[in-house]
Amino acid sequence: MARYIEAVCRICRRNDDKLFLKGIKCVTKCTFDKRPKVPGPHAGRRRPKLSDRGLQLREKQKARYTYGLLERSFRRFFNMAEQQGGVTGDNLIVLLERRLDNVVYRLGFAESRAQARQLVRHGHFLLNDHKTNVPSRLVKEGDKISWREGSKKTEVYKQVVQTIQSKTIPGWLTLDRENLIGQVATLPTPGDLEVKFDAKAIVEYYSR
Repeated sequence: MARYIEAVCRICRRNDDKLFLKGIKCVTKCTFDKRPKVPGPHAGRRRPKLSDRGLQLREKQKARYTYGLLERSFRRFFNMAEQQGGVTGDNLIVLLERRLDNVVYRLGFAESRAQARQLVRHGHFLLNDHKTNVPSRLVKEGDKISWREGSKKTEVYKQVVQTIQSKTIPGWLTLDRENLIGQVATLPTPGDLEVKFDAKAIVEYYSR
């Protein structure tokens, strides 16, 4: 599957916003803070003024890159949100947050969503005591996420043990910090979530 393989800091510079795509490095050593201007051969130029369509596209791209999705996968989630009742933009945010790789990231088991997606694909986690390697799987209320026994010998697990006490967990999740077992206490609501993009603009983009 095709993936963006260039420096992810360029994504933040291109979108004129800090998307925290590299986890803790975005706090301690961020290129966007040093060079916030547009990347490329004319990096010193002023940002062009975007049309309404351009602004909508930028919000859609910010959401895609935040959750690490290709256009086809992102559009599939949008179609799911559209088929549900209620506000499509709110539905979209909730669906994206319910992805297993995002939940692993929110629980503090990974420093970034990209790392969380890789850990899930390599089969390091159990969902309700069953091994899974599907990052896009949607969690449900009451689902339990735990580390596979064999994965507890890895360096990444040992690092999580050292840092987990300082991690902040969203209210819709619970975490047993001693045993590193997370659970979905309740499904997230739009009011529980802080996102770096405008979901309404994304709906407007796909509605044209």
